[in-house]
Amino acid sequence: MRVSNGDTPGAPSPSHRSAMGPSLSRGAGEGLTRRAALVLLAGVALPSALAAQAQRAGQMRRIGWLSFDSVRSDWIDAFRDGLRDLGYVEGENVAIEARFAEGAFDRLPALAAELVQRRVEVIVTYGDAGVRAARQATTTIPIVVAVTGDLIGPGHVASLAHPGGNVTGQVDMSEEVSTKRLQVLTEAVAIASRVAVLWNRTNAVKAAEFRALQAAGQTLKIAIRSFGIAAAADLESAFAGIGREQADALIVLEDALTSANQKSIVERTASLAIPAMYHGADWVRDGSLLSYGADELAMFRHAAVYVDKILKGAAAADLPVEQAAKFALVINLRTAAGLKLTLPPTLLARADEVIE
Repeated sequence: MRVSNGDTPGAPSPSHRSAMGPSLSRGAGEGLTRRAALVLLAGVALPSALAAQAQRAGQMRRIGWLSFDSVRSDWIDAFRDGLRDLGYVEGENVAIEARFAEGAFDRLPALAAELVQRRVEVIVTYGDAGVRAARQATTTIPIVVAVTGDLIGPGHVASLAHPGGNVTGQVDMSEEVSTKRLQVLTEAVAIASRVAVLWNRTNAVKAAEFRALQAAGQTLKIAIRSFGIAAAADLESAFAGIGREQADALIVLEDALTSANQKSIVERTASLAIPAMYHGADWVRDGSLLSYGADELAMFRHAAVYVDKILKGAAAADLPVEQAAKFALVINLRTAAGLKLTLPPTLLARADEVIE
């Protein structure tokens, strides 16, 4: 509603009355009364509308954060950055109720239920285990998935374009990208004929990714050896097996479990002096040889866009699931030198980042 500056509500000037035409010639007094009433109502409605708007603007919005582990603080930090970009200031107009399972998958359902009890307006999570726990806790509170490999296969959404329930978010297409990782790895390690794969055997999305690797291995005539783990305690036996297998290279399928044990995995890989391929660039910066995958930090930051839309009234069912748009190849030349590997110039030329 707009009120012109300098105008005083009341009866029109004589010139205005003469211009009104014959349609208002009858009952002019009644017309003036109606207009006066409308102006009066407008005067009442405007402050009420402004007050309601101010109340909404000052409302503390409550967001739930469900995470497998607190080690990856960079993920929630990226999400916070995304919120700030959209005008949300933690402690002023938004509160984040964060819950961390600290490496125990079986704690996720209880933590998700706790977020529901806290009456959060939206739950942000990642990975298949996080999505399952959140869905188990609520069918009504919107769930934003910052990143996971697949949402259709496990039945979390009906389709990417029309999720249809209370789940939406982003997928990193890990199943499709895994084939590319194997190709890049064999380009870097030309003699690779046996590749070990370390993965979370309890994760259905990673199981599909492993099968994709097996199929790609058959095409490339590379033997794919499975080393599945279900907990951090399994890493010792898994790496002992990788050592006995004398694999030429290693691929680690990233999920909440492997990410939470990143440091241990990198150190164990280094002790075997084996070239390894990972999903995220942070693994390479920690000393691994190669990574190829979606920019996860960008995806966690972008999750804030989904949250913003939901807080402004959008339904999760109507927000299409987005696929990762940015992928990066990162190479650590120091690690290559330590492994006595000479990487092809063509591979180095394609790298988005080279650590020297």
